Amino acid sequence: MNSSTLSSNSVESYINPWLVELVYHLGCWFVLPSFFGRITITGQENIPITEPTIVAPTHRSRWDALIIPKAVGRLVSNRDVRFMVTSTEMTGIQGCLIHHLGGFPIDVKNPGLSSLEYSIALLKAGEMLVIFPEGGIFRDDKVHPLKRGVARIALGVESEKPGSQIKILPVGIRYIQPYPSWGTDVTVTIGEPIEVAQYNSKRMRSSSEKLTDDLEAILRELYQKQDSSEEIVIAS
Repeated sequence: MNSSTLSSNSVESYINPWLVELVYHLGCWFVLPSFFGRITITGQENIPITEPTIVAPTHRSRWDALIIPKAVGRLVSNRDVRFMVTSTEMTGIQGCLIHHLGGFPIDVKNPGLSSLEYSIALLKAGEMLVIFPEGGIFRDDKVHPLKRGVARIALGVESEKPGSQIKILPVGIRYIQPYPSWGTDVTVTIGEPIEVAQYNSKRMRSSSEKLTDDLEAILRELYQKQDSSEEIVIAS
């Protein structure tokens, strides 16, 4: 576990060991099982254990912030997750809590260089960083066009630290209700990680477009798998 503080100009985050331990266990063993019905997670064998990793999930609810750590975090991979969080969420007591759990802000409408540089610094240090590539919460069952930020950050790491073995881990999250309520079932499907090194980091624009398109296609495939699984359950 890395409890050090990393910073880039005005952006920083910190993982408080005892707070993370408390929140992980409280969330994974009490809050989530008490609120949700069946939580189905597949593909955890695909989680990189040591390499720098961008976790790229679909975003369907605020609950994703607890679902993702349960699916890929320390109780599964022995790794803590950092979160890129919308700046409007990083205020007051909530913002202080997120900050000490490894979260840091980004202005979605006008992303500054400091947040992007900080993301690259975290990944160069070997961290696992969660970025929602759709750029917001969508309540339907469609994968929406992805922003190119994930690809640019990943390629930036590869450019500055060749051989880093950075990976992008696609994750599909689906709730059976658009607005999850008590007893809602959740399906999380983790795909195979994308090897960023296979894309040319020196041709940023074309490579980021290709990487973004590939990530979007994989997320769509994960949703199709979830559809197939639901059909099998209904048929049985």
